[in-house]
Amino acid sequence: MSKKSSLSKNKLLGIAGLAWMFDAMDVGILSFVIAALSADWGLTPGQMGWIGSVNSIGMAVGALVFGVFADKVGRKKIFMMTLLLFSIAGGLSALTTTLAAFLILRFFVGMGLGGELPVASTLVSESVEAKERGRVVVLLESFWAAGWLVSALIAYFIIPSYGWRIALLITALPAFYAIYLRIKLPDSPRFTEKKTDSRTIMQNMKEVWSKKYAKRTLMLWVVWFTVVFSYYGMFLWLPSVMVMKGFTLIKSFEYVLIMTLAQLPGYFSAAWLIEKMGRKFVLVTYLLGTAASAFVFGSAETTAALIVSGMFLSFFNLGAWGALYAYSPEQYPTVIRATGSGMAASIGRVGGILGPLLVGSLVTSGYEISWIFGIFCIAIVIGVLSVIFLGTETKQVELD
Repeated sequence: MSKKSSLSKNKLLGIAGLAWMFDAMDVGILSFVIAALSADWGLTPGQMGWIGSVNSIGMAVGALVFGVFADKVGRKKIFMMTLLLFSIAGGLSALTTTLAAFLILRFFVGMGLGGELPVASTLVSESVEAKERGRVVVLLESFWAAGWLVSALIAYFIIPSYGWRIALLITALPAFYAIYLRIKLPDSPRFTEKKTDSRTIMQNMKEVWSKKYAKRTLMLWVVWFTVVFSYYGMFLWLPSVMVMKGFTLIKSFEYVLIMTLAQLPGYFSAAWLIEKMGRKFVLVTYLLGTAASAFVFGSAETTAALIVSGMFLSFFNLGAWGALYAYSPEQYPTVIRATGSGMAASIGRVGGILGPLLVGSLVTSGYEISWIFGIFCIAIVIGVLSVIFLGTETKQVELD
């Protein structure tokens, strides 16, 4: 690869990655805000679960709607629209005084987030050579860890002293970045070459389930559902689970910050392995590591066991996320790539709706955290089996 193309690749990774970081910052801050709102507004576990779930309802809608439109109007336009939507709605949510208003705005935040993530990974995937495509997309995902770290720092230093409203206002800053994106970001070269206005959205959606792609689509839908179900069920509740295990709010924020640090080596190791061992190997290995870590975390009774298992949970789960975002766009040709990725992500977000609600419901019913985390272990193993038996290896395969 020439120096010029390498620079453009790095520039694209930086631009898309910063947007990805802002997304993670918003989702990450929500897990801490839920714990703070519980104390501030006297929320029940069920209401706390709904905050996380309404975000995922928005993400499910956004992934589907913006995914299919990205195959019609281009990746760049949708990328900008979704970034503005979640930034503005996130800022406005800081001004709410009722749970109902907060939930409505979090739905729109979710729409922006849900649409942006699969479109961004599609854009980057289509703009990089096959030999390093997987590695670059996983590196794109590593910006998610940076965003979570920023959110954990904001939660630790801002929320206890200045309140959750200031923390949410900080997440509105990416709206200004969208203006920069409009000028600097090129659209996908593959989309520009192969764009065809004759295809309808319904044609694209039907083709995802055609005989040629049905097996791949089933595999993606199963693995997306199980990964998102377990991720949001576990990670949105992490600070609250720490409080339930007897730690103060500030101490729980401190421990979650430590656990979050393990996300970065998780991404970087996955990025290194994905072009050497393949997508299926990384997905299966890191998901099994996630299941084992979740089991230990749920049943841990000492501070050391909680922190160590929480760090492994972050390491393996986020490495698996990186591999999944690299793997998904590679299942389809350019004309239906964003549609296929968006539909899979949308199904995954249904899992993101159910996960936090399930935790809230089971906690209210008096179930042990260890039992609840055991459910997530089983879900992840189902995702692993779908990759093993239905997945096709796409390492260094040229995109159509």
